[in-house]
Amino acid sequence: MHNNFSPLERLTRGLFLAFMLVWSVAPILFIVTSSFKRQVDIFVYPPKLLFMPTIDNYFKLMSQWQGFFTSLGNSMIVALGATLLAGIVSFFGGYAYSRYRSRFMSWTAIYMIAVRVLPPIVVTLPLFPVADTLGLSDTHLLLILLYATFWVSLNTMILKNFFDQIPSELDEAAYVDGASEWQLVTRILARLTLQGMAAGSIFVFIYAWNEYLFAMIFTTNTAKTAPLILSELMGAVDGTEWGVLFAGVTLQLVPVVLLVTLARRYLIAGLTAGAVKG
Repeated sequence: MHNNFSPLERLTRGLFLAFMLVWSVAPILFIVTSSFKRQVDIFVYPPKLLFMPTIDNYFKLMSQWQGFFTSLGNSMIVALGATLLAGIVSFFGGYAYSRYRSRFMSWTAIYMIAVRVLPPIVVTLPLFPVADTLGLSDTHLLLILLYATFWVSLNTMILKNFFDQIPSELDEAAYVDGASEWQLVTRILARLTLQGMAAGSIFVFIYAWNEYLFAMIFTTNTAKTAPLILSELMGAVDGTEWGVLFAGVTLQLVPVVLLVTLARRYLIAGLTAGAVKG
């Protein structure tokens, strides 16, 4: 069945999509192009659309802010670790909430969502002395645990919806064929919920890659992540070198853009599958 739109409606939709595209892409284009401009050309008005590109900002970033590339490595370790941990826990949690339903499970689900909506600073301050006592301050492990914990509740509910779409008759058929529950979950259901796991993992990775508050409070040197170095670039004593800052932001954007671009099919399918299946 085809929708018949009037020319005015099609024009309105086209203008709206164009506005949203410009709204989303323009800031990224500004950052990337500015990273190849001289400092004096970045904020000139009207903006220079044609300019002689330079890579001096990237050389300055490498020479003056060597810790930035170390922090990128820390961000990658933390983001991958949090994504893996949250993915594993959320997968089994989603299965448990889908297949083992009880009043107790319902209350724990409400509790998980309630904790998730609390402002991060409320959870952060009481944890600081605990982390310091356990010797976890300024470690990758602490950030991995914090980021995974912060997202595991939402991912669990996402995966629960995927498990709910899988008929219980499939479980019974697997048991009849001699499969154990572990084999059912890891060999059969894991494949059927792959899109949900991919969608949830992308959210965790992006959050952990960009997160600032936890990293600022719980790290000082060893586990410092890229957003902290970028904030130091903005607060430099001798003034902000915007070209260098934009060069750092551009490098930080690359992994996220590549991830979303390569996994967009799984992301879209993962976000829509549970909503359209009845």
